[in-house]
Amino acid sequence: MNPDLSHFQSSAMAKLRSRSFWSHLSDAFLFFAAAFLALVLVWSFWSYFTPTPNFLPTFTHPSSNSKNNPVESGFGVNLKPDPKDPTFYDDPEMSYSIEKPVKDWDGKRKEWLKHHPSFTAGARERIVLVTGSQPKPCKNPVGDHLLLRLFKNKVDYCRIHGCDVFYNNLLLHPKMKSFWAKFPIVKAAMLAHPEAEWIWWVDSDALFTDMEFKLPLERYKNHNMVVNGWPELIYNKRSWTSLNAGVILVRNCQWSMDLISTWSNMGPISEDYEKWGQIQRSMFKDKLFPESDDQSALIYLLYKEKEKYYDHSYLEKEFYFQGYWVDLIGVYDNTTERYLEMERKVARLRRRHAEKVSEQYAAFREEFLKETGKWKRPFITHFTGCEPCSGNHNQKYDGETCWEGMVKALNFADNQILRNYGFLHSDLLDSSTVTEVPFDYPNPTDGERFS
Repeated sequence: MNPDLSHFQSSAMAKLRSRSFWSHLSDAFLFFAAAFLALVLVWSFWSYFTPTPNFLPTFTHPSSNSKNNPVESGFGVNLKPDPKDPTFYDDPEMSYSIEKPVKDWDGKRKEWLKHHPSFTAGARERIVLVTGSQPKPCKNPVGDHLLLRLFKNKVDYCRIHGCDVFYNNLLLHPKMKSFWAKFPIVKAAMLAHPEAEWIWWVDSDALFTDMEFKLPLERYKNHNMVVNGWPELIYNKRSWTSLNAGVILVRNCQWSMDLISTWSNMGPISEDYEKWGQIQRSMFKDKLFPESDDQSALIYLLYKEKEKYYDHSYLEKEFYFQGYWVDLIGVYDNTTERYLEMERKVARLRRRHAEKVSEQYAAFREEFLKETGKWKRPFITHFTGCEPCSGNHNQKYDGETCWEGMVKALNFADNQILRNYGFLHSDLLDSSTVTEVPFDYPNPTDGERFS
């Protein structure tokens, strides 16, 4: 309390005891008037140092011993404690090895989540994106730079949409190389992330070219695997190119564990590896090489055991779950112009916003994208046939076409990120320069609203 106010109150109370009723009333009036004036002075003094009141809630860091408060990390889940209750991690028979199958994975995941209840909320939509590359430096002079940018692209996408990302650059099994290398990684990721419902493998040479688009997980609620493919090419044509196994979304469940085990056993760890290559070659007349490969192996399983595998798989063809780069790099410029045209007409689409709320603006845009037709941004562009690290490439096109195509696709995607930070690549083939975008560009049309 203000010392002067305290002294004033004490003096006034002493005099009140020796006065008449009317004197008391008069003094009381003076007392309250003075007290009110003193409070105003105190409030004014305080307001000087705190000119803008803070009406935001105060967030305190909860005690690490609190078992009832699930939020300790700031991410909505409790990242600190791991209860002493035994889980599958304490089972000496459990193995991360691709050669040792996992049993009752659904039950093990459920038990783990029971001991870590803060992860339960949102678990059905939680995704871990997994990607990787070779353990040694690239032979191609620009290979390491391209791989870095390809990984940055995936990190950017995951940051916007709340996915975790794991990058691996080691062979987790010495025999499982090339396109077979992903299987040990995917299985290990499933075991390392029981809190995630989906594991999303994306090849190193694939990149996101629509940074706003979010996977329609509700569409896949009755399926355990999503790949880009065409059923008619599997069952009518028996084509080796009826799907592409470079981008795969698998549910973190026992069905997927079993699929990965069966699928892997058609690869180099199998004693029948050569035999599987012969079977695939005889079944798929357009297959170009004799070795068993992951893509042919998956098509074989879908074809031969339709009820077991195809009925639980979703062959996505309604959007570019992954698109062939040769068909796509020529449309980036026109696509950019179509999006700018949309924004000129609709103010809320060009409104500046924080990166964290990008998904809302993607939802706004969807209703207008129907009019653009083929000019919608491709979700994923896959540089199949280009090997950025080794420098090898399909003989149908030269290496410069591959590398320039990657740079153009990367800058096309990067512009969607950079815009949130106020910059753009003005030339999609020149990564080294950026142009600052004025904060009010493009100017809203008179009379338009942002909402």
